[in-house]
Amino acid sequence: MNVVIWARVSSREQREGYSIDAQLRTTRERAQREDWKVVREFAVAESAKRGAERLAFNEMFAWVRRNAKKEKIGGILSHKLDRVCRNIRDAVRLQDLEDTDDVKLLFVDNEFGPGAAGALSFNVMAAVAQYYSDNLRSEVLKGKNEKIRQGWLPCGAPYGYINSDDRDEPIKPHPDRAKLVVRVFELYSRGNCTFKMVSDRVHREGFVFRPSQPKLDRTAISRMLNSRFYLGEINWHKQTLPGKHRPLVTHRLFKLCQEALARKNRRTREAVASPLAGGLFRCEYCGRGITSEIIRRRLRGGGVREHLYYRCANNERDEGHPTVRWRADDVEQAIWKDLAAMTLDPEQAAWLRQALAGAFADAIEVRERRQKMLTQRRGELVSMKDRLLTAFLAGAVDEVTFQNKSAELKTQLGEMEESLHRCNDGDIHSGDKSLALFDWGQQAAERFKGSTTAGKREIVTAVSLNRTLGDVTLCLQKRKPFDLLAKRLSVTTTRGERI
Repeated sequence: MNVVIWARVSSREQREGYSIDAQLRTTRERAQREDWKVVREFAVAESAKRGAERLAFNEMFAWVRRNAKKEKIGGILSHKLDRVCRNIRDAVRLQDLEDTDDVKLLFVDNEFGPGAAGALSFNVMAAVAQYYSDNLRSEVLKGKNEKIRQGWLPCGAPYGYINSDDRDEPIKPHPDRAKLVVRVFELYSRGNCTFKMVSDRVHREGFVFRPSQPKLDRTAISRMLNSRFYLGEINWHKQTLPGKHRPLVTHRLFKLCQEALARKNRRTREAVASPLAGGLFRCEYCGRGITSEIIRRRLRGGGVREHLYYRCANNERDEGHPTVRWRADDVEQAIWKDLAAMTLDPEQAAWLRQALAGAFADAIEVRERRQKMLTQRRGELVSMKDRLLTAFLAGAVDEVTFQNKSAELKTQLGEMEESLHRCNDGDIHSGDKSLALFDWGQQAAERFKGSTTAGKREIVTAVSLNRTLGDVTLCLQKRKPFDLLAKRLSVTTTRGERI
């Protein structure tokens, strides 16, 4: 008779000393004693995880059913029932295989007689096998949940950590891989790196992801950056629990990386400075935008020198249109001079600032006195209304007089409330804001000189409304109150030295 040998062992049973080799040896000896010919052997180590598809068992079952008649297979030989039947469903499938294809179940340790008694024994043993599998799962889950409550991950440590036999610290940072994880977080937190740039950088720095895969891939980097395990936390069944393992990154570093991941428009290359005047100025003659262009000139000694120019974007200019073309340095110098025109000399600036502070202080004082007066008058009207009601209830005032006087007092109270509301609408911090704006305007030129290109564009936009560039002139139409500062103070020396 031709038979198929099936041997199975779970990962837990392997740790307890069971082996597939022992099962194969005993099943081969049984086949030799019975003079059975072994057509094929199936040996697999499967997990007892509930819901896991038994790929090897399904492969064996399908192969036997497909080749039962062709290979004249008479039985499936296993060490014992629980090696081939882990649940009632498997037992039913194998019984159906015996009924339809005459392929029997054969065992080394278990033998089931014919008839109802043999079928009962088979079913009981199959039920016991399922009970063992279910009980094993329950015990495994109980152990995992207990380990989670103690603050330790009940499975293999993620990348950057290593499992240890130390009962006090079963999961420890890996001496080399932990440094790679920290470096990935540090690079990506800057906000100007893509996954590829991070991978290339750590590879150049000598970090090795795995011996079989030296460079990090996108999936590995994404998994690292999104894992809260490196913060000292454990994600278990959609819950975040505190862990006892040592964290690799700080909360601030992790938050910076999450913000970089959440940005819709991520940078795909190193930050490049935007041209200062490009798109910010318009041509004085035709109104078209000013664009930038880079001119590259080769040097005699080798190499290339780049020069940035700004020009009118109108490529179809009429004959009267002059050539609008500026060197980048000349544009920046002209803008700086225009901003410097708002800067007063120290004596004038101090006098004007003091005058502004005094004016706002006087205005605040006047508003406070008016508020006090209006509040006092409102209290008098409320008191008069209460006395009128008391007199009416005592019979000292007739109803017609009471109604007329009540309407008059109500109107006056409404006017007082409206006046108080208008008085309170004034911003008490407007003086401080105006002084801060004045100070900023006095520092605009120096701020412009020490800023990046993006900062310079912000300063120009904040100070001016319209910006034009001609063939020899640059014009910034100032916003208020910067336009007044640009005109400067008109000083006339007279007998009284009046300003």
